[in-house]
Amino acid sequence: MSPRNVLIVEDDDNSSELLSAIVESEGFVACVARTLAEARQLLVVHRPAIVILDLGLPDGSGMDLFADRELRGDAEIVLITGNASVETSIQALRLGAADYLVKPISLKLLRSVLTRLVEQRPVQAAVSVEAGTAGTAVTLPAMQRRGDRSGGAATDSEDDRRFSGMWGQSAGMRAVFQQIERVARTSISVFIVGESGTGKELVAESIHRLSHRRSGPFEAVNCGAVSAQLIESELFGHEKGSFTGAIKQHRGFFERASGGTLFLDEVTEMPLDLQVKLLRVLETGTFSRVGSDQLLHSDVRLVAATNRQPLEAVRDGKLRGDLYYRLNVFQIALPPLRDRMEDLPLIARHFLAGFAAAESRTLSFADSAIMRMRSWHWPGNVRELRNYVQRIAVMADSPVIDAGMLMPFDAEPPIGAVVPGAPIQAVDERGLVMPPYGGVVARPLGPPGGFDGLGTLAAQSANGAGGQRPTVTVPVGTTIADAERALILETLRYCDGAKERTADMLGISLKTLYNRLRAYEGG
Repeated sequence: MSPRNVLIVEDDDNSSELLSAIVESEGFVACVARTLAEARQLLVVHRPAIVILDLGLPDGSGMDLFADRELRGDAEIVLITGNASVETSIQALRLGAADYLVKPISLKLLRSVLTRLVEQRPVQAAVSVEAGTAGTAVTLPAMQRRGDRSGGAATDSEDDRRFSGMWGQSAGMRAVFQQIERVARTSISVFIVGESGTGKELVAESIHRLSHRRSGPFEAVNCGAVSAQLIESELFGHEKGSFTGAIKQHRGFFERASGGTLFLDEVTEMPLDLQVKLLRVLETGTFSRVGSDQLLHSDVRLVAATNRQPLEAVRDGKLRGDLYYRLNVFQIALPPLRDRMEDLPLIARHFLAGFAAAESRTLSFADSAIMRMRSWHWPGNVRELRNYVQRIAVMADSPVIDAGMLMPFDAEPPIGAVVPGAPIQAVDERGLVMPPYGGVVARPLGPPGGFDGLGTLAAQSANGAGGQRPTVTVPVGTTIADAERALILETLRYCDGAKERTADMLGISLKTLYNRLRAYEGG
């Protein structure tokens, strides 16, 4: 097999001629097949190192070439198609495709793929020898077995349960690990979907660390945390004097991530007008700094994430449909912690061990503590579990933590609840009460409510008298901010503090709800 031989399987004459010219300009030897039958013959004669394969051929699908593993040997297959779909990309990667390009093909991207495939062949051979197999467990390259971002070395028994900083042995997480390992070898866009706290950034980091871009930078930006006025400048950069306060040239995330991976978290929170510009970057591979007409090339691998359901975000006008289909070439869906509770003991003990090592203490969980933690539904997912374990560890006065030493899962009073012992203002004829910090909490209309034994406002729930939901009323002249606050806090109490359900009922993102609640606490 010659490492410089490239077989192009494409029935369109113009496309095959263009691809041949590009391949030969990079120093490769190109041959062209216009059907699957011709491709099979040339595979035997030329023994190419790389096959550029169109999916739509006169005598069948390009996928059929994967069936004969002995015929194609060790050739790396790069699929090209004009009709990308999630199902096709997943099928291609499962069958072992090295990459997946969408027409119209970026010439610079194709050159990059060719160079990368030639350079990584010796590396892949070394990795396959070192990694070995481990039954049904995910096999990791040896370089990933030496530790993770939390520090320390992993034992062989840990390798089957940890993947680049993520822990899990459930079927759902094993599937995620396998998807990461497959898609990392390619340069296609990845869309990570999952609730807040499930570890979307860890997945993005894993994709980067297992990719050919691992030596390049990894840049992450939370699109929901940057103001709409600044996010364009943060992504694409700006020139000196382009707007008030631009005292010097600024390189944006696309420039800083050049040669590496750019992770766009909460991409559905990005303003729609900026989504148009992002789509153009993905389609053309070029962008301009704010205040400049000079086109710059974008050499980044893009990974995006959202805590919304993507298609719902499209229907709600939060995400452009054309951008969604461009990002969603390969989707990885992270299961919430409540759907993989068999992983909780492993994760909780890992967090506890990390805290104990940092504080030079010896701590462990008794089985009774683990059983009680498994009874909670963890709406904040792994992030909530980590914070909870750290709180427990801080308060632990014994090396073994049992169920009796655990803090209540709802230890913090719901935002807006009246703290026991605090002065309580009277409820007026409109059913409103002002708690000590100056907020507005509404009492439901209908049969009279009252205060329970803890001093919190007793709201009528859907299960209460009449089966009616609580109703919020505000007097004329109430500010919009106070009216919004009253609605949010009463809905949160109605949902028994469940923030995700509250956000769904109010039609806002979970991040927006958390921001409002933090503001109310600070007020």
